[in-house]
Amino acid sequence: MPLPQPQPDLVSLDLLQSVADFGSIRQAALAHGITQPAASTRLRNLEANIGLDLLDRSSGRAQLTPNGRAIVEWSTRIIEDMRGLLEGAAALRSEAKGQLHVAASMTVAEYLVPQWLIRLRTTDRDMRVSLEMGNSEHVIDLVRDRRAELGFVEGHSTLAGLRSQVVLDDELLVVVEPLHAWAKGGRRVSAQELAETPLVLREMGSGTREVLERSLQRLGLAVTPAVELGSTTAIKAAVESGLGPAVLSRLAVSADVDAGRLIVVPIEGMDLSRSIRAVWLRSQPLSRRASRLLAQITAPRSAGNSNQRKAVRTTD
Repeated sequence: MPLPQPQPDLVSLDLLQSVADFGSIRQAALAHGITQPAASTRLRNLEANIGLDLLDRSSGRAQLTPNGRAIVEWSTRIIEDMRGLLEGAAALRSEAKGQLHVAASMTVAEYLVPQWLIRLRTTDRDMRVSLEMGNSEHVIDLVRDRRAELGFVEGHSTLAGLRSQVVLDDELLVVVEPLHAWAKGGRRVSAQELAETPLVLREMGSGTREVLERSLQRLGLAVTPAVELGSTTAIKAAVESGLGPAVLSRLAVSADVDAGRLIVVPIEGMDLSRSIRAVWLRSQPLSRRASRLLAQITAPRSAGNSNQRKAVRTTD
């Protein structure tokens, strides 16, 4: 199916990301090897192309608008996919040897896989990794169909026919925008109130939604959807706009919480902890390539980077 027209160009989206990183059009222009006027023109053309104000220039210093932050988050995956495509094409031109096919849930792919691949590259520069993203259910299907050797999923999905290893302990947090009633006065919310409140949810098959639904089911409760969205980025944008509370991974919201864009609301009487697991076929031992990646992920990290716990739990 053809993409709608017009389409924003990747170079401009990459430039917008640099503005977000540096907090300055001038610094972003320097990083891209172009002049500041050329960068400003490219960014204005991007805004016209998309039909949204992406930068607030009223203070004399370019700052991303909420729409701009959403576009940056959405485009991150597109740009990384394009980098992966170009890198993959280069690998195919030279030699396909060393290719490892990996699948990961959306949260894992967005917030963990990039740092894993950076660690891998320090010791295995010749290895090429292709990544496919989807919800946890889709990832499990890819592994079972042998379209990915190694998968990374959230939640407690049925893992029949697979082996698994915990690579990270995570938890889900209830988040609201700063003006929401739950954000005031250190408010704590009960599981009953959470269940009765329309939530911004991931689609069925998402590991995040699975953990939430199972936690409520244990209490004889069920979720009340306000809207279902297919990505964490879209959910965060919806919460910021006031559409309703959401339950998301700590990995996905920590930066937004630190920046004050989202507020964490304590929940009473619910356990929303979960594990992120590597999964592979029980009937097929991991290749040397996949084993090296898994070893990098689960290797102990320095005290300054202790968020990721060493994985020691393996199950059939």
